[in-house]
Amino acid sequence: MTSEATYKFIAFLLIATIVLELIARRLRLPPAASLIVGGIVLALMPGIPSIHIDPDLVMLVFLPPLLMSSAYFTVWSDFRRHFGGIASLALGAVAFTTLAVALVFHLLVPQLPWAVGFALGAIVSPPDAVAAGAILERLQLPSRITTLLEGESLVNDASGLVLLRFAVAAAMTGTFSTVGALGALAWVSTGGIAAGLLIGWLGLIAIRKLGNSELVVTATLLLAVVSYISAEAMGSSGVLSTVTTGLLLGWHQHGTFSAETRVRAQAFWGILVFLLESLLFIMIGLSLRGVLERIGGLRHGASELWLPILAVVVTVIVARFVWMTGAGTFRRLLRKEGQRPDATSTFATTAIMSWAGMRGVVTLTGALSLPADFPGKDILLVAAFAVIVVTVLLQGSTLGPLASLLKIINPEEARSIKDNAAAAWRRVAEAQYRAVQSLALGKDGVIHHPRLLEQYDHRAKVAALYEADPTKHDDIKSQHFGAVLAANRAGRAEILRMHRAGEIHETVMRQLEHELDLQEMAAQNRR
Repeated sequence: MTSEATYKFIAFLLIATIVLELIARRLRLPPAASLIVGGIVLALMPGIPSIHIDPDLVMLVFLPPLLMSSAYFTVWSDFRRHFGGIASLALGAVAFTTLAVALVFHLLVPQLPWAVGFALGAIVSPPDAVAAGAILERLQLPSRITTLLEGESLVNDASGLVLLRFAVAAAMTGTFSTVGALGALAWVSTGGIAAGLLIGWLGLIAIRKLGNSELVVTATLLLAVVSYISAEAMGSSGVLSTVTTGLLLGWHQHGTFSAETRVRAQAFWGILVFLLESLLFIMIGLSLRGVLERIGGLRHGASELWLPILAVVVTVIVARFVWMTGAGTFRRLLRKEGQRPDATSTFATTAIMSWAGMRGVVTLTGALSLPADFPGKDILLVAAFAVIVVTVLLQGSTLGPLASLLKIINPEEARSIKDNAAAAWRRVAEAQYRAVQSLALGKDGVIHHPRLLEQYDHRAKVAALYEADPTKHDDIKSQHFGAVLAANRAGRAEILRMHRAGEIHETVMRQLEHELDLQEMAAQNRR
């Protein structure tokens, strides 16, 4: 396609993503599933050009900002507290799945070397950060499960990519070094984390000097790309480097970024992630035509392909459940008498976390990155595509109903968070009141800010009453902020009337509107 045709096709895909997103919401389906199906339908339509994905370009353009966003908004305290479980999934589950897939594939396709099976296992073993995030953000799962799944998808690519690298080398050269593989894994991990820390630290120094919110938000995007490229140039993990940089920025954003920057950054990253995720999933569906073209020469053996591909898909799903069950049993055996059971050891939790192993763009790009003369590349590409489609469509679409069936939603956690928020608002209101109180009384003993003092005193008292009995005051709180929103709408209508009548300048209108926007956001969050 020409450059102009490519631009028009991308615009067409963006229109398609909006339509498919609306369809997904109407049918209550995960948008990722709707986008992949839509992409497959488009791929089979006449006149739609074939999409040939450049794996290196996809990894460079799409992955850094998506990883940065996920890491930036990760709750660091939860990530650190559950790091043992995250490491078990990111290392143990990936290695176990790789081994299981390699064994099954070699049994069914014995004419190909063992290394080919290991390469396929490494490609399909790591659940994808993009796929997991797109599904999990619409489910109300317990925070522990969400933290483990999101944390796993952020760091498991390092182990999967290292295994793939050595499997490819073994298949092409016929040699394999266990010591070399372990050493490479150590360097990929430590080098990526070190690069991410260094770039994140330098980025924070630069951000403190920028000041302007547009420049700061732009700098966070550039830091994602620089962190990824720098680590890859060192031969270490660009994924871990970008995740580390994102975690560092996310931890320091509250003290380093201004309120305006945080509001704009949240809006910017929300839109960017939506666009990138949508394009990725629809491109996965569109890549079906390329997959079909590649296996066109293998149609004489199509009847023999379906069994190993189906076996690989089933093995990927079952292996994760086996690992989760075994890990939970092992933790129970190690648990001391009288110690509380591990929340991840129950059957319901194990089932949900096992069923949540969606694969996505990393699996597809891993398959596409295989050398042209790699043994059995066509079969591996079809198997990888099948794993993506089945895990996203089947598991992603049924994860919510399964969580409801197993009653995995924990009302006590939601109640605890609500109580915690009430206590936090009470302490914030008291701190604000003390600050105003110290400034209200002048040296002459006269109160200079009586209305402000009264306002913050009232806030502190209401916050204390609400903390003592949230249920009793829920209706009062809802009515209060409902009135605030009504007043906000009236003010907004008056601003718009004055602007259209030519009574106020455009700049004044925008300033007043921005203040009302912030007030509305605060009221909606508290209602």
